[in-house]
Amino acid sequence: MSARKITRITVAVLLLAAAATGSTLALKRLHPPKRGVPTIRVARGNLDLKIYTMGELRAGKTAMLVAPSVGTSLHLIFLAKTGTHVKSGDLVADFDPSDQEHNLEMASSDLKEAEQSIAKAKADASVQESQDKVDLLKAEFDVRRAEMDVSKKDLVSAIDAKKNLLALEEARRHLSQLKEDIPSHAASNQADIAVAEEKLAKARLSMNLAQKNIQNMHLRAPMDGLVAVQENRQTNVYYEGMRFSEYRQGDEVEPGGFVAQVLDMAEMEIQGKVAEIDRANLSPGEPADIDIYALPHQKISGKVKDVAGAALQASFFGDSGASKFGVVIALDHPDPQLRPGLTGVVTISGGEVKNALYLPPQAIFAKDGNPVVYIRKGSDFEPQRIKITRRSETRIAVEGLAEGTEVALVNPEQKTPNASAAPASPALGGGKP
Repeated sequence: MSARKITRITVAVLLLAAAATGSTLALKRLHPPKRGVPTIRVARGNLDLKIYTMGELRAGKTAMLVAPSVGTSLHLIFLAKTGTHVKSGDLVADFDPSDQEHNLEMASSDLKEAEQSIAKAKADASVQESQDKVDLLKAEFDVRRAEMDVSKKDLVSAIDAKKNLLALEEARRHLSQLKEDIPSHAASNQADIAVAEEKLAKARLSMNLAQKNIQNMHLRAPMDGLVAVQENRQTNVYYEGMRFSEYRQGDEVEPGGFVAQVLDMAEMEIQGKVAEIDRANLSPGEPADIDIYALPHQKISGKVKDVAGAALQASFFGDSGASKFGVVIALDHPDPQLRPGLTGVVTISGGEVKNALYLPPQAIFAKDGNPVVYIRKGSDFEPQRIKITRRSETRIAVEGLAEGTEVALVNPEQKTPNASAAPASPALGGGKP
């Protein structure tokens, strides 16, 4: 075979190969291959349960300081600033006592006047009692003398005898009236004394109240801690987004107004919220690590102090309809730099679940409000309802599946698997806590 003929054959083969390749590409464009659904198998292992939440620091123990209820507005003449460290008994706020000092003087004057009134009423009663005794003796003597005069009727004229009889009747009438008047005098004198004693009790009560009000105007710290002055919201003008300044020296405070509080910095705690499914993984005493944003290079440890038994009321602007439960973590060793209101991330160790069947959150979906997985059946997938028992950051413990069961990682019921896959909500176990 000549070289020329061999060259022709080679060119023909190359042309046929090119044509076949072009046909294959064209067919692929006309009939693209069916995209496969990614899957994963149910595995068995241990779950390290960790719960994450954001929280805000607060004092474990606080004491409120309120203005005394004196019936009139009060004026601050001294107020410690926010952040001031105080000891138990230190003065935190002081009010102008001028009005109460005036009330004390008036009450003291009324008290002295009432004491004098009682002394006078008792003296008058004593004088009246003595006078009644003298009058009674005199009336009894007059009756006795009149009786003696009447007994001499045979020795005197008829006219004198009649006069003596009339005098006896008058003496007896006077004695009877006097015996009726003496108890009335005593009752009247006792009433005068009782009225004076009532005035004395009222004056003493007013005096004690004024003294107590003056004492209550000195607001002192009931414990060691940090002062936090409250906002002065006493205004007649309100508008949305209005900001209030703290109370300051010279401000007017209504009776019973909340002026400041003392925070016990020795017992700090952080308060956060956890999802409904994480609530079952929490119990008091479990360890926690706290990362405070204001102290980025310092680790703070604590323990779960309390877990709410009822769900918190959902916020109107909340981003999830799932129920939230409050959790409080007490700090083991509060740092002096910590202040109430600081925020941070809390990592709670909920223990470890051993030898559990688990799947990643991406393999669990929500259907009709229940968690489901899609199990491979040949070339198709069928939904199957499951039960979620525990959940970690990357694994979800499940029941109702056998180890090694192949399940879909995307929702095969969607037309486009990568679009709107409808993963399970956090309340059902999907995604991070």
